[in-house]
Amino acid sequence: MYRSETNNVTGRTTDRGALIARAFLLEYLTIAWMVVEAVVAVWGGIRSNSTSLVAFGLDSVIELVSAGVLIWRLRVELQNGEVFAEHAEETARRIAGGLLLALAAYVLVSAGWKLWTRTGESLSWPGMAVTAAAIPAMYFLARAKLSVAEALGSGALRADAVEAITCGWLSFAVLAGLAVEAATGVWWADATASLAVLWFLVREGLEALRGEECCDDHD
Repeated sequence: MYRSETNNVTGRTTDRGALIARAFLLEYLTIAWMVVEAVVAVWGGIRSNSTSLVAFGLDSVIELVSAGVLIWRLRVELQNGEVFAEHAEETARRIAGGLLLALAAYVLVSAGWKLWTRTGESLSWPGMAVTAAAIPAMYFLARAKLSVAEALGSGALRADAVEAITCGWLSFAVLAGLAVEAATGVWWADATASLAVLWFLVREGLEALRGEECCDDHD
């Protein structure tokens, strides 16, 4: 069904069918990790009253949805060819963008309430563990997805890779907030960290809705 073709950037001959198979594998790995990440982060965040940790878990749920939509996009191409996948690409970006902006609204309201009422959190070791593990996991997935996206010329896969990059930065911000509060006991560390998360969510959501190709900035 697919013939070998030459990548204009690397000059290497690639097989599109093999690239799509690799993209499928990366998305299935993403789903497996995000299930663990979402469950542990949301559970740990609710138990410890951590806005940033709950937001991190909900972001993982959004990445699950994005991975599912991208798998659908890849199946569309397998069944109908590359041209017919363009609508799926646009749908993938818009769904992810809308969900991310909704999550940003939740973070803003929740963090604002915690700052207003001066409410802190309790330590969540499972939450700290999963956010720490997410940093190298997201680095691996993002680099692999960017490479395949470039070879396929897939904007949806590039957007998905950016979500992985953002998840890595979110992991760092959440982990920093949890560590500061655990070390110092300051009540505002979690709410402040969640506001840092808010910036990433809004930026990524707007980029997804606009269909901006921003991945090269992160490579």
